[in-house]
Amino acid sequence: MNDINLMNKAADNIRILAASMVEKANSGHPGGAMGGADFINVLFSEFLVYDPQNPRWEGRDRFFLDPGHMSPMLYSVLALTGKYTLEELKQFRQWGSPTPGHPEVDVMRGVENTSGPLGQGHTYAVGASIAAKFLKARLGDSMNQTIYTYISDGGVQEEISQGAGRIAGHLGLDNLIMFYDSNNIQLSTQVEDVDSENVAMKYEAWGWLVITINGNDVEEIRKALTAAKAEKNRPTLIIGKTIMGKGAKTTEGTSFENKVSTHGQPLSAAGASMADTIKNLGGDPENPFVIFPEVEELYTKRSEELKHLVAERYAAEKEWAKANPELAAKKELFFSGKIPAIDWNAIEQKANQSTRSASATVLGVLATKIENMVVSSADLSNSDKTDGFLKKTHAFKKGDFSGAFLQAGVSELTMACLCIGMSLHGGVIAACATFFVFSDYMKPAIRMAALMEQPVKFIWSHDAFRVGEDGPTHEPVEQEAQIRLMEKLKNHKGHNSVLVLRPADVYETTIAWKMALENTSTPTAIILSRQNIKDLPATDRKEEALKMEKGAYVVECDENPDIVMVASGSEVSTLVEGAALLRADGVKVCIVSVPSEGLFRSQSKEYQESVIPSGSKVFGLTAGLPVNLQGLVGPNGKVWGLESFGFSAPYKVLDEKLGFTGQNVYKQVKEFLA
Repeated sequence: MNDINLMNKAADNIRILAASMVEKANSGHPGGAMGGADFINVLFSEFLVYDPQNPRWEGRDRFFLDPGHMSPMLYSVLALTGKYTLEELKQFRQWGSPTPGHPEVDVMRGVENTSGPLGQGHTYAVGASIAAKFLKARLGDSMNQTIYTYISDGGVQEEISQGAGRIAGHLGLDNLIMFYDSNNIQLSTQVEDVDSENVAMKYEAWGWLVITINGNDVEEIRKALTAAKAEKNRPTLIIGKTIMGKGAKTTEGTSFENKVSTHGQPLSAAGASMADTIKNLGGDPENPFVIFPEVEELYTKRSEELKHLVAERYAAEKEWAKANPELAAKKELFFSGKIPAIDWNAIEQKANQSTRSASATVLGVLATKIENMVVSSADLSNSDKTDGFLKKTHAFKKGDFSGAFLQAGVSELTMACLCIGMSLHGGVIAACATFFVFSDYMKPAIRMAALMEQPVKFIWSHDAFRVGEDGPTHEPVEQEAQIRLMEKLKNHKGHNSVLVLRPADVYETTIAWKMALENTSTPTAIILSRQNIKDLPATDRKEEALKMEKGAYVVECDENPDIVMVASGSEVSTLVEGAALLRADGVKVCIVSVPSEGLFRSQSKEYQESVIPSGSKVFGLTAGLPVNLQGLVGPNGKVWGLESFGFSAPYKVLDEKLGFTGQNVYKQVKEFLA
């Protein structure tokens, strides 16, 4: 073990760098970073196992930061490991800098997750722990990594911590170690002003091992981490009682620790003295961006230790691969993100079914073809029809991760973040499902998945007011407009941030799954019907449905049509009914299915023009807000949509009352053409 004085010196070095980054940027959160420096230093200099030369090594331990505002602490310790330069620390929060205000996933630099919205970061860690257990059940001891995570008072208070804590304890994730930086200070109050719960008892009730320590004491941190590593049945919560702004001083030399004011602004703005603080911590106020020689030596020594540790692991992995060539090939495939060849054409769908049932058919095939796919449902597997997958496997249980299904219970946001964590870990293709109306609970996670470009598959069934008797609480109206905004929002690579697919029949559903699994660069949303839908007309629907890979396509078209009619999902078949009435009246029509406007708009102008010619009269039908289709029909077009909440009644009655019938399509188009 390293000398205690040296370890304290290294923690003080982190404190100086963190506080100086915020001071130079005149923006940020120094206090928490200063309080957490001792834990992060012990973790990175003595416990965390990773390969400095190969940051993407599959067998590495992973560290997930929850309070992203404590990024100065993370960047500072990563600078000690050589992943950031001091010049890059000086550019904290500046344009084009690799040290943004909240960390953004960059595995090559040691940043495992984007963090900021409190509570999500540690939930990713729970998901990563599940992924590691799942992979260990298939690949053995080559997946023996430990998942570490760091949470703050705010993360514990965010409601998502309830779901993450419950599930981690229930599944007995002994490969998960969480440090709770308990400093009793948050952005605008002390914790005791808003919270009087017993956090230790709460986590113990969920089945965690809880260890409470002085979070600024090296020996206590070491002992706690050692005990946590030895635990074989439960996840571990280490409650570290830390000091906000540890080491901060006034110009008079008195302590400026434990202040609310140092949480979210530079120390000088809070009333402390930067010069006296840096002096107190052993640094030079005139030149604070320095790694002390003895600290550099400490981390160089750790780098050498890791070289030997990792070399041993690599040697063991090599022997394992030699003895288990099939498993080694599987591991390589799993972590490549690719899927095995699937004969999509061989998937047989029953005619005229709901798209949720069609999805179940596909999932049943995927369960047998894709060994590293995990599907989760928020207590709805028999209704969102993810049981098509579940019937071919079994759910995770404590001590048994041989199955591939996560019953998440009623916790949509937690479930979504767990799947993001599995994806961040790597080696796992994660999908999760619930009713479309409850996507509202998941929006913060979907946004983070899009920002991190994680290919999680979001499955949403019961896509419209046709949920029927359940009434307006369960009937999505505005949800499609919300998620389709993500088709318009670009990620930092310039691509649509989410692929959104609403298939129009069972055959489009098969292709939607093909597209989802081939999309490895962004999240995918698949929106499915509860009710049965008539298959669209075609000589060969399997072949025709492949055209949806361009986002929109012509289902059928008369020569020189008087009207182009567009829709997605079940409304396309309603257009087909309306078209028959219009044709009987001499009106020539063209029907277009648009499962993804965002994907359609990324096609060539020539292709877009061939599907919806400019100058055409265009009518749109949507079971959601009219805005869903206004970009497609144009300013001179017409949209029939739903502009209010839904109602409680059988869905066929609602179709009649709300105008979602072939007869009303006929009426609206005739009025429009007149």
